[in-house]
Amino acid sequence: MHGSGIRTGTTTSRPDALTENPPTARLLEMTRVLALQGRRPSGVDRVCLAYLRAIVADELPCFGLVRTWLGYILLDRKGMQAVLACLEGEAPWPAPDLLSRLRHGAGDRRQVTDTLVRRHAIARARPRFLKHILRRHLPAGVAYINVDQTQLTDRVLAAVKSVPEARVSVFLHDTIPLDHPHYQTPEAVDKLAAILRRCSAQADQILTNSETSAAGIRKHMAKLGPVPPITVAHLGLEADFFDFVDNAQGLEIAAPYFVCIGTIEPRKNIPFLLTLWEQMARSADPEKMPRLVICGRRGWESQRVLDRLDNTPLRGKFVLEFNELSDSALAATLAGSQGLLFPSRAEGFGLPPLEAAALGIPVVSDNLPVMQEVLADYPIYASVSDVYSWETIVWSLVAADPAAGSTDPDLRKPVCPPTWEAHFNAVLRVT
Repeated sequence: MHGSGIRTGTTTSRPDALTENPPTARLLEMTRVLALQGRRPSGVDRVCLAYLRAIVADELPCFGLVRTWLGYILLDRKGMQAVLACLEGEAPWPAPDLLSRLRHGAGDRRQVTDTLVRRHAIARARPRFLKHILRRHLPAGVAYINVDQTQLTDRVLAAVKSVPEARVSVFLHDTIPLDHPHYQTPEAVDKLAAILRRCSAQADQILTNSETSAAGIRKHMAKLGPVPPITVAHLGLEADFFDFVDNAQGLEIAAPYFVCIGTIEPRKNIPFLLTLWEQMARSADPEKMPRLVICGRRGWESQRVLDRLDNTPLRGKFVLEFNELSDSALAATLAGSQGLLFPSRAEGFGLPPLEAAALGIPVVSDNLPVMQEVLADYPIYASVSDVYSWETIVWSLVAADPAAGSTDPDLRKPVCPPTWEAHFNAVLRVT
């Protein structure tokens, strides 16, 4: 049915000078990670949080930069640790101070996040004075790391570069807006194009999650001039991922069921699964019909997809939607499923298939290059132009369920996923 192969590790294309001249300190852009207060993390959010954990835990001096409505706030390690403790629920968020209450409306997350970072600030500056506080507090040779392109502005880059021997590392997660503009808004396409122009002019190092993403980065940046060195490091799973599965209770959904995880947007190809399920339901015994469980936030500019989801006649019975599951509930629900269905049209990495493979849950996917790169022969590959093949695979997975007496020894055989430790062993050598 499927193999158990999976590829792990990291690859790099960088000059030796980057490893021979280590940074004196790190400056992490933290504006986006603070926005996690009170909401569930997306895939990019998880990467931001992993970088905050790793940089705070490393012995090299570290600083965090946060944009607020008044300007910029600089944190040291103690302040970064305070933010991390609040994000991970190990410390309470502070009560909003007067300035935050006056500026932000009731219930605005920035009331507490701005209060927290002001309380721990080692320096503050209006935008035009950012370079002054960076030069005053950061050592020569500092490495600036931007994981999510938030605040990757000309002002910030110029301020960082005003520190002697400072260098800039930018994590680019994919080039999908330029590769597949028909799945994106014009604003998203223009935004990525501007980011690549800034990286071409100012970045000393590009970080990315796969060779697939690296190929897209090289293709588009080569049009702008010399391409900065690129370090490829596969993303890892959180250390507590398996604890979530062992200790949490999933949704009470009658078996058998399949899950689809990710933001509900055109690129994720949810209408394909709805067409598949409607086709199956026309001829299936209702008592044996599996459920489709769609887990993810509703995306922007996705009205046609959302209308299709809202109007399927199977909604509420054989098609279920959950937008705000906790990490633990999502992991446990995945663990109890017959398989993960992943008909996405394009991915830079794809964490849900990796999570499913780590649990030994079958993955059905279009034959995307990044799936071949990261999961090799583990997924069951089927073209999204072939609904019949997907239907055949889904029914075979229903029949192969161990609870139904399957003897397939490989059906639920977990694989060893990439780790954050391996990721940062590569990344922290060059940033």
